[in-house]
Amino acid sequence: MKMTIKSFALASALALSLATVHAQTAPAAPLLTTVEQTLAAGPTGTRYGLLVTTLDGETLVSIAPDQRFIPASNTKMFTTAIAYAELPLLQQTAKGAGVRLETAADGKVDVVLHGRGDAVLSSADDCKTDCLQTLADAVAAKTRHVRNIVGDDSWFPDERWSPGMSWNNIQSRYGTGISALTLDDNELVVKLAPGALGATPAIQAPGYYSIENHVTTVAGKEDKVAADRMPNSRILRLTGTIGAEAAPMTLRYGIDDPAHYAAWRLSELLRARGVRVDGDIAARHRPLTAADDPKTRDGAPVALPAEPAMLAELPAPSLAENMIRINKESQNLHTELMLRRVARQAGSGSIADGQAVMRKVMGEAGLPATSYFFADGSGMSSYNRITPRGAVGLLSWISRQPWSMAWRETLPIAGRDGTLQNRFKGTILEGKLFAKTGSLNASRAVSGYLVTRSGKTLIFSALANDIPDELDSQATAAVDRALVAIAEAL
Repeated sequence: MKMTIKSFALASALALSLATVHAQTAPAAPLLTTVEQTLAAGPTGTRYGLLVTTLDGETLVSIAPDQRFIPASNTKMFTTAIAYAELPLLQQTAKGAGVRLETAADGKVDVVLHGRGDAVLSSADDCKTDCLQTLADAVAAKTRHVRNIVGDDSWFPDERWSPGMSWNNIQSRYGTGISALTLDDNELVVKLAPGALGATPAIQAPGYYSIENHVTTVAGKEDKVAADRMPNSRILRLTGTIGAEAAPMTLRYGIDDPAHYAAWRLSELLRARGVRVDGDIAARHRPLTAADDPKTRDGAPVALPAEPAMLAELPAPSLAENMIRINKESQNLHTELMLRRVARQAGSGSIADGQAVMRKVMGEAGLPATSYFFADGSGMSSYNRITPRGAVGLLSWISRQPWSMAWRETLPIAGRDGTLQNRFKGTILEGKLFAKTGSLNASRAVSGYLVTRSGKTLIFSALANDIPDELDSQATAAVDRALVAIAEAL
């Protein structure tokens, strides 16, 4: 049943940070009251923002639409949107990794592995495409003796972490270093299997990290394994317990210098091919300078390092295919690489150049500058901010672009896949809500499109911040119930 839309001003606001309720044209009071009460049933102290509109911009539900919230991975909506806007140009300049040989004055040969922002370069044993093994084969076919192996990631300036990244996230796979030379998602995989009672578990891992195993095998099936590694250290300390009846665990940890790791991995592959390596493993970075900021350049052309001829190089991966993994899985590293690729198309590949493209495209989309701020591309930065109105404005603009459906197909589907696979199951929104989620310290977000009971497609953004410790799931559930109530009523 279609609800009557009326304009009215709210006389009061909910406690629990549901204050500052704005309405342009709001639904009949019962629906708004239901939504407010549903959110109020969430964790005390949580601050909510919610805006729901029709595709043509009519406001249906509005709660604190202009307050600024930490968006977490809702940031990825903005990053992938500007990439789609620039994608034809990006596809023309996309390049895969390459390798070349440098001969020194003494006649000794160094191998240099060059990264070009490729997010999916792999050295897995079962690799089928975009494989580091292909480049190792090319080197082995050319020479049987090399000295140094160098990983060169100077295609982007050296900004391995964005401003606002929490230092404790750096050791995790979610905060791994960002580099133009990325391999195996810049993750180190550790497999751990329980041993006899009282003994340390067995560990299988590459030799890149030195692992201090202080885990103890105990009775039962539970595992409580913790990891600790200081930034820029290659010593990983594992502590805690694992049950003797527990299944083997696969743990993933971040790599702080991906270019160095890629060079190390290439040296392993060359030795396996009978190539003698008797030098050092090194990394070659391009330090960030003032010239990497477009404000400092003030219109001056960007000076980028020359790209030498390669002995062998891999085909460019599909950037469009990578968008699916970015949004459905919420893959942080790949999003950061996408932002830097956009930035290199416009400038030097710096975060600042990416921010400049963001401002340009969001200006074209009609978003006020106060409705967003991003210090990174993925949402890991605690500095990021969006408003519900800014998110809905972005989604509305996207719906009018020629690439709109291609972008929408990268979003998780409620109850079906991606980060929404286990949400909205058994509700009216299962299979009918397409949205980007977000999860960071005390923050949750979900924004996208939903189809109501009457078949209307609506645009929405629901943001929750200041969630009390360990009550995140309750805040998420309150938001989900509110969205279901809206879909059922409209």
